[in-house]
Parts: sequence; structure tokens; C-alpha cells
Amino acid sequence: MPGRATLITIPAQWVLPDTRGAAGIVVNLSEFRLYYFFMAGRSRFVATFPIGIGDEGRRTPLGSYRVTDKLEHPRWRPPPSILAERPSLPRVVPPGRDNPLGTHALRLSSGPVLIHGTNRPFGVGRKVSHGCIHLYPEDILVLFGMAPRGAKVTIIRQPVKIGKRHGRIYVEVHDDDDFLGDYRQEAHRLLKSKRLAGQVSMEKVDTALEVRDGIPVDVTGRTR
Repeated sequence: MPGRATLITIPAQWVLPDTRGAAGIVVNLSEFRLYYFFMAGRSRFVATFPIGIGDEGRRTPLGSYRVTDKLEHPRWRPPPSILAERPSLPRVVPPGRDNPLGTHALRLSSGPVLIHGTNRPFGVGRKVSHGCIHLYPEDILVLFGMAPRGAKVTIIRQPVKIGKRHGRIYVEVHDDDDFLGDYRQEAHRLLKSKRLAGQVSMEKVDTALEVRDGIPVDVTGRTR
């Protein structure tokens, strides 16, 4: 926990991941965040929630999936990997305060991976699971009510995000130990694909790539 009198910066806006024509649920492991894209009438909206993800050696798998089932007050059947670590666990944990799945869960077509609540909310924002995606108890209620069976789920790893809003260009960079690429090359790729390369200050971009604090930074270059 932060110490007394610690200054904490809490972002109130996020650059969207680079997912062209995104629909349904998008999970960006690099920033411990889930996005849900949906239509209301003719307008397109996005809701976003912080998450906990898979730990070292049990990483949440990348890929495209579907929500195959929606479970209320689910029973938890510990997988063999967890039973090997904690053989004293019961083979089935009933719903309740001791159930690590929380009150609601979305089952994915990836098999053992679920998007679910948790009875350990302090794990959100950390690598704590055996591959599942954890939401705060209050957030899983919202997502559960919004996402239908069959909803598309895309799990990605994007530590660098670039977007444009009201004529200004923003870069958001997260320090991801599991990212094996080059941050600067990724930034150049995004700037080129979005046709923004000539509109930014590369000095500001390089600073954001060095700091990697997950805060959106205005990198707009000088306008003539």
C-alpha cells in the first residue's frame, strides 16, 4: 500500500487500444485493463474496467475468443495446477465469500479461462491468477449485464497506444515486462499506420517511451 503522504496520480482518461473496428470485449494485458465496445442506438460507446491477469508461468493467453456461457453464483472447481499447489482445497467450492470466482463469471471459448469477479479485490491491477481475468466485484456486475453470450473477446498485448482527440495527439506507454518487442519501433509503426508521424514531436514521444508511466501524454508537434 502507498505510504502516508504519498502523492498518487490517478488517470481519468485512456487512449484506446489499436483494434480497428473493435467489437465486444478487448483485454489489453499490458495495461491491466478491459474495454467493452457496444452500440446504443446509432452511437458507439466504450466502457472500461481495471483487471487482474495471469501470473508468471500462467499467463493469460492472447487470441480471439467468444463468451460461451454466463454464470451467476458459480461453483469453483480448482484445476489440477492449483490442486497440486494446495492439495487441501475441496474439489468443489460452493458460491459464497470464499469463492475466488466472485458472484458472476463469463466463460470463454478458450476453455479454462474465465472473466470473473473475485473475493480478493486487492489483486486487481496485478498478476495474480492462473490465467483468468479478474474484475472488481462491482465491475463484473456491470460487464455481466452488458456482454451477451456470443460476444467477441480479443486479448492483446499493447504497451504503446497512440490516439487523436480534438486535434491533439496522445501517447500512452506502459512498462510491460512480458513485451518482447521494441517500444520505439512499435511507436513508429502506430504513428505510420495512423498517418500521424508528421504531426508529433518525436522528442515528446521519446520521453513518454522512456518514462512508461501509463499516463496519456500530449505529443502534438508545433503547428504552422
